[in-house]
Formats: sequence, C-alpha cells, structure tokens
Amino acid sequence: MLAMLAGCSMVRIGYPQLDTIAVWTADEYFDLDPEQKQEFRRRFERFHEWHRYEQLPDYAVFLAETKARLQKGLTRDDALWVTEGVRARYRTFVMYAADDAAAMLMSVTPAQLDTLQNQWEKLNRRFIREYRLEASVEEQRRATGRRALSRIRDWVGHLDDEQEQQILAWASDLPLIHGPRHQDRLRRQREFLQLMSQRDDAGPFAARLRRWLLNWEEGRDPGYDRLFNEWTQQQADLYAAVYGILLPHQRTAVAERLQGYINDFTRLAQRPAAQAAASR
Repeated sequence: MLAMLAGCSMVRIGYPQLDTIAVWTADEYFDLDPEQKQEFRRRFERFHEWHRYEQLPDYAVFLAETKARLQKGLTRDDALWVTEGVRARYRTFVMYAADDAAAMLMSVTPAQLDTLQNQWEKLNRRFIREYRLEASVEEQRRATGRRALSRIRDWVGHLDDEQEQQILAWASDLPLIHGPRHQDRLRRQREFLQLMSQRDDAGPFAARLRRWLLNWEEGRDPGYDRLFNEWTQQQADLYAAVYGILLPHQRTAVAERLQGYINDFTRLAQRPAAQAAASR
C-alpha cells in the first residue's frame, strides 16, 4: 500500500479510493465480468472498512515505535524488527481476507486464468529488465546500487557525493538475490495455478489458499532460502550503516516522513462521528 501511495499526501488522497483501485487491479489481472466486479467490490468494501478502522491505528503505533527506535540510532536489530513487523501485519491481513479471496477465486474461469498468465508474463519481463538479469554481474550490482540510492533519497532527500559513494560500496557487497528471486516468483506462480486446479470444494480450497499465502518459504529451493536469509541480514546491516552516516537534517527528514504517515493513518482511522466532533 505504501509503495502504491507514495508520499503522505497520496495516502490521504488515495486510501479512501482503494476500493476503486482494487477493482481496477483485480480486473487487470483477471478481466472480471460485471457480476464478478460487483461481488469483488462488495467484499472489498467490507475488508476496507475493517482495515481502515482496525488496522490503521495499529500501523500508526508501529510507525511511532519505529520512529522512537530511529531517534536512538538505527541498529541491525531495529531494521530486522521493522521487517518482522511488516510480515506480522501481512499475516493479519491474510487471515482476515483469505476466505473472501477464496470465494472470489472460485468463480475464476479458465479464460481468466489465461489473462492472469499473460499479465504475469508482462510482469516477469519487467522484473528481468528492472533487475538487469540478462546483463553482466557488474551491471546487476550497479543496478542494485542505483535502486538503493533511489530508496534512500526518497526518505532523506539529497545525499552528498561521499555518502553516495559509501552507499554504493555497501550495496555492491549485497548478495545477488534477484536472479534466484525471479525463479522463486515463477515457482509461486506455478503453485498458484496448481492451487486453482484444486477448487472442487470451497472449504478445503480456502484453507489451502490461506496456507499458501502465509507460508512463502514452503517449497523454496534450499539454496535460495539460505541466500534470502543472508540477504535479509545484510540488508539490515546496510540500512543501519546508512543511518549512521546521515546528517542531522537528513535524520529529521526521515522522522518527519514517518510522522506524516502516523498522522495520516490516525486521521484516516477516525470514524465519521469522531471526525465531525474533532472539527467542531
């Protein structure tokens, strides 16, 4: 959601419109018929209300704790804590939404699965281009460094030349994860199609879907699993090291960005009666 609604103002503007965005996205993947769109919208509106009033307050608390940790100086453990916090909230999301997702997927036709696979092919080609998987190892490392710089600039603003060179050096030491990650994405796509072939009974299908959504690691190649865990640890080291070289105004920019999200989530989570009372 934060990737889609980049920037605090877009959270305020875009979050209330997520029902429209979600229908558009689902239609792009599956080419929904009018009845399916109506059913999707009905189910998503219920999910959206739950997410807005039950989950956004938790997100605000989570980001407030993140901000407090940053003010003490970001450590590797702090970065890993944030990662696990995001995963935990994803699991909560799945546990709530899986039954509705399964009910919708029960109606997907073979032709719509073809549409899904065509969409995947586009995304897979884009993934290969973005991560330069057909280029040399050196170019893949340069691409990794450019992405790291872009993400960090988005949060801290301008970086001086010395900071940029240091970040590029650290990023170049990260494991080359994206080739194996691409293969794991293909594995997950194959698993989903296999799952969709087992829709004879709605109850067992919903349980299998929930398990598949929760347990990304099941079925991973052991070598990729080890590499992914190593990459996660080194990524945490990278962000801790980067935070250590930030100037005071750059740390302030990070804190202000987090506070903006906290404020937005808090406001969005207010029910209409509370908002009306607050405005008086």
